[in-house]
Amino acid sequence: MDHDAYSNTYIREVLDSTKTVAMVGASPKWNRPSYFVMKYLQAKGYRVIPVNPGAAGQEILGETVYGDLKSVPEPIDMVDIFRNSEAAGPIADEAIEIGAKTVWMQLTVRNDAAAARAEAAGMNVVMDRCPKIEFARLNGEIGWSGVNSGVISSKRRRARA
Repeated sequence: MDHDAYSNTYIREVLDSTKTVAMVGASPKWNRPSYFVMKYLQAKGYRVIPVNPGAAGQEILGETVYGDLKSVPEPIDMVDIFRNSEAAGPIADEAIEIGAKTVWMQLTVRNDAAAARAEAAGMNVVMDRCPKIEFARLNGEIGWSGVNSGVISSKRRRARA
């Protein structure tokens, strides 16, 4: 697999075959990127289960937070990694152990050795991409903060009479 250039077909197949996402590094803080991504994916019909040892037992966007992937009591299709590249290795290994179908490493996260192990285990791997951005791109949406919301516009405001 060429991890520098994914085909639209590959990304679409990964997203279409995913129903349940375990988001490792999910944050309960509303202004963090993981929170935005979790909320967006939920709105698109995905079940997103937050995984964060520092917030285990709490809730994020209506979902119970688990301390690690092995504690999640249901099957996981995709493990979305919101951690650094070094941390992605052990997380990918845990994803292999639990039988996830996909390891997805967020923007700026790349671990080629972890990707090779996951692919050897028969998993799909995506690195240095965001499922929120890819979903929006492939579905003709531009739903990033304020864009296409009617709040931000390039049109001049008309003077009020």
